[in-house]
Amino acid sequence: MGHEVWPAGAPQVGQRAELARDVTARDIERFTAISGDRNPLHYDAALAAATRFGGIIVQGGVTSAILNAVAAERLPGPGTVFLHVSWDFKAPVRPGDRITGAVEVLQVRTDKPLTELRTTVTRGDGTVVLDGTATCYTMPLPRPGAAG
Repeated sequence: MGHEVWPAGAPQVGQRAELARDVTARDIERFTAISGDRNPLHYDAALAAATRFGGIIVQGGVTSAILNAVAAERLPGPGTVFLHVSWDFKAPVRPGDRITGAVEVLQVRTDKPLTELRTTVTRGDGTVVLDGTATCYTMPLPRPGAAG
């Protein structure tokens, strides 16, 4: 039964994957262009310095976006979309930080291509900046050049 649901093979509980990237001030600008989020914490250095964050921070969407890449590119893989996420943002990310997004398979359905993942994003200094879970659906993708 699971073979039809997971043509390339189902992920295994405990399986892990990760990706890392450097965050830049340009990421803030790009995310603002997409979302319209112009919160002064992302742009006003003097104001941001006077807050508990102590300086400019990137939007949460920039921080969490690396998890989209891990899920879609690595595990469960291409064709994967998030159905539900439960994320706690634990610490700020700033331009210049290196972040690593990681997923670990907690549960796999064999009757439907659903996967529950533990999700984390960690800064280069070892601080966990995002922690939580995600439920994913992985749809089979047509092969390139296949007639539809």
